[in-house]
Amino acid sequence: MLSLTLREVSLALREGRISPTELCRKCLNRIKKTQHLNAYITVTEELALKQAQEAETRLLQGAPKGPLDGIPFAVKDNFCTENIKTTCSSKMLKDYTPPYNATVVQKLLDQGAVLMGKTNMDEFAMGSGSTDGAFGPVRNPWSYAASYIEQTGATPDSDWVITGGSSGGSAAAVASLTSYLALGSDTGGSTRNPAALCGVVALKPTYGLLSRHGLIPLVNSMDVPGIMTRSVSDAAIILGILQGLDTRDSTTVPAPSSPTELPQNFDIKNVRIGIPKEYHAPGLSEETLAQWSHVADMFEKAGAHVEQVSLPHTQHSIVCYHVLCHAEVASNMARFDGLEYGHRSKVDSSTESMYASTRHEGFNDVVRGRILSGNYFLLQQNYEHYFVKAQKVRRLIAEDFKHVFSSGIDVLLTPSTLTDAARYTDFSQEDNRTRSAQEDVFTQPVNMAGLPAVSVPTALSRRGLPIGLQLIGPAFQDRKLLSVAQWIEQRVGFPSIADFGDSNESRIEAGVTQREQTSAV
Repeated sequence: MLSLTLREVSLALREGRISPTELCRKCLNRIKKTQHLNAYITVTEELALKQAQEAETRLLQGAPKGPLDGIPFAVKDNFCTENIKTTCSSKMLKDYTPPYNATVVQKLLDQGAVLMGKTNMDEFAMGSGSTDGAFGPVRNPWSYAASYIEQTGATPDSDWVITGGSSGGSAAAVASLTSYLALGSDTGGSTRNPAALCGVVALKPTYGLLSRHGLIPLVNSMDVPGIMTRSVSDAAIILGILQGLDTRDSTTVPAPSSPTELPQNFDIKNVRIGIPKEYHAPGLSEETLAQWSHVADMFEKAGAHVEQVSLPHTQHSIVCYHVLCHAEVASNMARFDGLEYGHRSKVDSSTESMYASTRHEGFNDVVRGRILSGNYFLLQQNYEHYFVKAQKVRRLIAEDFKHVFSSGIDVLLTPSTLTDAARYTDFSQEDNRTRSAQEDVFTQPVNMAGLPAVSVPTALSRRGLPIGLQLIGPAFQDRKLLSVAQWIEQRVGFPSIADFGDSNESRIEAGVTQREQTSAV
């Protein structure tokens, strides 16, 4: 039951094959069995059971709220949730409880969806591994799959691999079957990166299509709520529910009039697929390159037009992204001063000392480093040289995409990440900035251009870990982008993690059985 798609589980609930309460308890039990993943910061067990019971009553009366009534979901812990802690995985907000729901969270609740909890992440979404949060790193569910252990001889407790970030908890929650969908945020690839490494689907919609109201900001000009599911059609369903104008977010636009439901037999013939030559980046693994080539060949054999294209300013994108990101971080983090909300230092010798001490105690090294560099870029003597120049380069990057799509290209096909998931022991040896430069190389140009992109799992590596590919489309062509993504999904037949078993879960269940037998004796 936990492996079903949204459409399948929704039908099962309506037909009475399972009740919302039973389904909720299954997910709660699954969360307990997968605690070793550290996917959740807060599990809302009591609230979830209450919401499930209310959904059950509605279904029995034949009056469901919507297609998600009774279906469990999870939310990244940088989206505000009413009367539920929202920490951004930081000491600065460890006790912060918002008085309202983010718009996208409220829209899911309005459909009757059941909130299972808030998921782990990099502190304030600044990272690409979900290893830099105040509540510890998130472990990739595939670290415990028999495929990975058999191929590598790994010991799960010591050789586990990262989820990617910064929405690693949401990716792990969906991949480990504890929720049917999860919200993430995507500023430079923070949903597509972990989705690729955890073998799930992630949609980064066109900027403005989903409301940012209630999403604690990182980079206002690039932040987008992301959708993480186990199938492309599920992502399309959620997009249809969440998209649209929000008067509380001036960057939102009206939802397109076309339906988001995807055609089951999408005709790929005459679709023009672009392969950016600049995306053959240093560090791209042979296996990822092979998958990229394989899917391109699939398109060509099916009648699509596949051609090489150029995005010449890609080489400057990661440097440009870091300057703009750090500058906006410096501005956004200024609100955390210890006066209105969040952590406040006990140092009270002066206002300036309280500010400095509060921010030193509340932020980790990564956040403080980005604030310092952002303020440097914004200094009067540096402003033109760094910030203004980066804005000009950003425009050139956006123009590259515009030129390619105006030439008739429908979709770009690229890798999502350079390689499959790295071992934590290897990943943690690099500093955050270096890791982000490596992990976000294929994803962050999309955010600077405001375009939609989706990551789709396509195969398992020799180590038994997921490899994902990214599709990029023109602005507001999200539905067509998802249709192409579903075409890939239907043909690659990517397996569910449930097909491989969980060695750690087996050990837990064996331990429980042993305790029960001992108790009985």
